[in-house]
Amino acid sequence: MTVRKPQHSIVYESLRKHISEKVYREGDLLPSENELCATHGVTRPTIRKALDKLVNDGFIVKRKGKGSIVKGTPKGVGILSLGGTTAALGTENLSTRIIVKPDVRRWKKAFSFELSDREKEFGCIYLERLRLINDDPVFYDITMIPNINLPRLSALSFENKSLFDLLRKHYQLEVTGGEQKIMAILATKKIQDYFKVSKDQPIIQLDRKMDTNRPDFSFYSQVYCNADKYALIGTF
Repeated sequence: MTVRKPQHSIVYESLRKHISEKVYREGDLLPSENELCATHGVTRPTIRKALDKLVNDGFIVKRKGKGSIVKGTPKGVGILSLGGTTAALGTENLSTRIIVKPDVRRWKKAFSFELSDREKEFGCIYLERLRLINDDPVFYDITMIPNINLPRLSALSFENKSLFDLLRKHYQLEVTGGEQKIMAILATKKIQDYFKVSKDQPIIQLDRKMDTNRPDFSFYSQVYCNADKYALIGTF
C-alpha cells in the first residue's frame, strides 16, 4: 500500500533534508514564503504549514521582519526529544549497528507497558540496535512496533537510519507524544560488552511508549544509555 503524502509534508521533508545536509546552516535564512511557493509549486498556506512543523521540530525559528532562521544542533543527546536522536545529533556523528534485524514476533507485554488485545493479536516488529556517537557506543535499544498496517517494514534497511524518519517517510507516522519511565541500573553482562564498561558502571534505562498521529497506534522501546560522556537533553 502506498500512502500519498500531503504537499506540506513533501515541502517539509525537502527543507529538513537541506538543513540536515547543511545546505542551510545555523543562522542562515531560508528562502521567503513567496520563493518557496514558486520553487515547490504550492500555495502559501501549504508553505506555512511546512514551516510551522520545522519550528515545532526545532529546525528553525521565525523572526518577525526577518523570516525563517536555521537553528543550531543541540550539543547534548536528544533521546528525550520528540525529534529523536538522529535529528539532535546529525548523521555525521551518529552511526547504528543492527544487533537483531527486524522480524515479526508474538508479544504479551512491551517492557513495563501493558498492551491492548488488538496489539497482542497482530504481534510486533522487533529489532535491537547499538547506537554510536563518534564511534563511542552510547545507546543500546530494543524496539517493538505493532505489526498493524506497516507493509514491508521489516524489509527496510535500518542501518544508519533514523526510525522516526523511516516511519514518517514510508507510513506518514509521526510521534506526537508519549510516556517515559527512567531509572538507573548497573550494567548487565550484555551492556558491559556493548558499552565496554565495568560491571559497576551506572547505566540509564528508559522504557518508552511513543504515541503517534495514527489513532490508537503507539510503539515501544527500551533504551540503555551510557551517559558518562554525553548529557541527555530535550523535551517530551
